[in-house]
Amino acid sequence: MDAKDALLTERFDDALAYASRIHRLQRRKGSEIPYVSHLLGVAAIAIENGCDEDQAIAALLHDAVEDQGGLKRLEDIRHRFGDRVARIVEHCTDSHIEPKPAWRARKEAYIASLEAKPADSLAVSIADKTQNASAINTDIRAVGETVWERFTGGKEGSLWYYRALADTFALLLPGPASDRFEREVSEMEDLAAAP
Repeated sequence: MDAKDALLTERFDDALAYASRIHRLQRRKGSEIPYVSHLLGVAAIAIENGCDEDQAIAALLHDAVEDQGGLKRLEDIRHRFGDRVARIVEHCTDSHIEPKPAWRARKEAYIASLEAKPADSLAVSIADKTQNASAINTDIRAVGETVWERFTGGKEGSLWYYRALADTFALLLPGPASDRFEREVSEMEDLAAAP
């Protein structure tokens, strides 16, 4: 295969190294798992769901603004990876200010904002939320109810948020990706309801 036929180019490689570098000290909530595992998972789901290279790069960088530098980080992403990647990353960010607004208000605003976002951004957000839901389901099986202590919204708030996202994505971008996310959310609800 010729380099010109590659599905992912050196831009993706550069984004992978950049994401690893800026998130190096982060861990997944309530664990010792390096945060880059989440970023790799989101990129993998985005690619599996049919996203292109810009979207895969945005998947790697989707938390960079929120967790690693705010608007200054967004401008660096724009400079390194282009306007489209930066726009998708910005659309996946629910807050770029510190301190962050209250959890519930921030999540309600994010859900309300989805209707105005283009399909390429929604696809990356679905990949992010699918990976998060899958990780929560894995953790529920491993540690039980204590998993909810990791989340600001607790059990009730987290279940509300994921159900609201699933319903919204199903309306705005129906298809295999939102169906996959719906299955993870339904499983989360079943696991949360189990004795």
